Amino acid sequence: MNQTFILQNQDKLFFGKSKEWVDGYDANAVFKTPHKDEAVNQMFEITSKDYKQRVKVIACELDEKALPIIDSEIMPAPLPKAPKPPKAGDDLFAEPAAEAADDEPDDAEEELSFSADSAEDEGQDQTQATLI
Repeated sequence: MNQTFILQNQDKLFFGKSKEWVDGYDANAVFKTPHKDEAVNQMFEITSKDYKQRVKVIACELDEKALPIIDSEIMPAPLPKAPKPPKAGDDLFAEPAAEAADDEPDDAEEELSFSADSAEDEGQDQTQATLI
């Protein structure tokens, strides 16, 4: 038996093993079944959950690795790749290295210091803030 069944929606995307729509360029990620009735049942479940989906069952041949051979005429444009999540142990709030090498930004806040004694005006409040 060299035939399998896959599902495709109206946007030319294929139903994936992770129950998400994929572009099909990674044939291993595409949902496939050797039984047409399983494909029809899955199509019914998809359209029941999202009535806007127009899904069709497509019969495909299998290659030597048991992956579906998808015709290039029905392939969609490639989906953009999702960015990789940060590795465990990376500081999520760290500044990028390029910005850390620069000098202080022009709009940096000035430091405030409080002094108890002021030589200018001794009659004013003793906790007046002065800029350094």
